[in-house]
Amino acid sequence: MHIHPDDLSGACINAALRIHKKFRSGMLETLYEAVLERTLTRDGFSVERQKAISFEFEGDRYENAFRADLIVNGRLIIEVKARETNATIHTTQLLTYLRLAQLPLGLVINFGMPKLMDGVKRVVNDLPAACSPQLRVNQPPLPPVHA
Repeated sequence: MHIHPDDLSGACINAALRIHKKFRSGMLETLYEAVLERTLTRDGFSVERQKAISFEFEGDRYENAFRADLIVNGRLIIEVKARETNATIHTTQLLTYLRLAQLPLGLVINFGMPKLMDGVKRVVNDLPAACSPQLRVNQPPLPPVHA
């Protein structure tokens, strides 16, 4: 299923909201991850869980360098957290994962927050500027468009 990056991230966030509405905070990350995987699969998405990612640097290959919590439709990494607070290191870590995996988009979803949307961070890696520039966290803002 080919879907626009904004629609893909929106569908993943909506699935996470449904899960958080039912269970709230307090479960382990691995349980939220499992429930989110099955929910997205049931919603019609292709989901890989704990996928090993390898990369190359200066001619050397690094096998199984890290594991992505979830990869949705082969294009979006979701890093699942269940913490009482957000940490900027999670966003930075996800951006590194996106660069190494050469994927355009990721979400940090922290189910540990009382209000889930306070724990959702959208991270982009070389996503075309036409894709929701106001949500880009690792790029300078685009100049305003005047009519």
